[in-house]
Amino acid sequence: MASNEVQPPTDPGVQGELRHDRFVGGQDLTRWKSPPGRFLANLAQRVAARLGPNAALILTLAIGALIAIIMTAVFAQVYDSVTEADGVAGLDHPLLAAAKSIRSPGFDIVMTAYTNVGGTIGMPILGMIATVTLALRRRSWTPVILILTAAAGSLLMTIAGKPLFGRARPSLSDAIPPYEHSAAFPSGHALNSFVIAGIVAYLIVLRQRTRRGRVLTVAVAALFALTMGLSRVYLGHHWFTDVLSAWALGAAWLALVITAHRLYLTIRKRRTPDPG
Repeated sequence: MASNEVQPPTDPGVQGELRHDRFVGGQDLTRWKSPPGRFLANLAQRVAARLGPNAALILTLAIGALIAIIMTAVFAQVYDSVTEADGVAGLDHPLLAAAKSIRSPGFDIVMTAYTNVGGTIGMPILGMIATVTLALRRRSWTPVILILTAAAGSLLMTIAGKPLFGRARPSLSDAIPPYEHSAAFPSGHALNSFVIAGIVAYLIVLRQRTRRGRVLTVAVAALFALTMGLSRVYLGHHWFTDVLSAWALGAAWLALVITAHRLYLTIRKRRTPDPG
């Protein structure tokens, strides 16, 4: 029996993208209502006329990555001011104390195993599985470009952010081994899991044909990102504000990647006869 949750990928490549990826809940992603949006769409079209749609997408994402790195530097300065004033950072010590109060040997093992899923080995494996699966089902390079660029951008923000601020992690006496010694800001686990789960969920949602399916997909991705970030606080490997900052940076970068994809779809629509 055919499922009505996800549209079968009957059309390969560009035709499939234009037929199935343009609309989310009745909203046309290639329709730009604001003047800045229309300006971006027209600018992207001019770039695509010279370089081609895929090259224009890659160039847009590269510019977005540069913006993300600059945004990380700016955010680090804001974050420094907030922590010096003790603003939201006033949550750090109470939340770490609360996490320590619910620890147990068995739960510590479970949380350590879970946090490893979002680490330098686990997340690349999950991301590669999602990339290959989506690319083969759609018979398109777009999922490869989007997921790899999203992951690379979040990694660059992590690499750029840590030396910019150099914040110390919680004391080793408050942490559960294995210990980590790099700078705390931002949490790489929280940032990378947020971005990768977010872009995969976005690509899946594009092919969902029911509201229930879309809500469930977003909820699963959000739960994964939320629990991955909180696992870092539970284990004493990060302060809560490290995780909170990672979520904020991840959301901003994800918005840039999705905007780039919308521009790509707009270019494809204008260059390709409407598949109906």
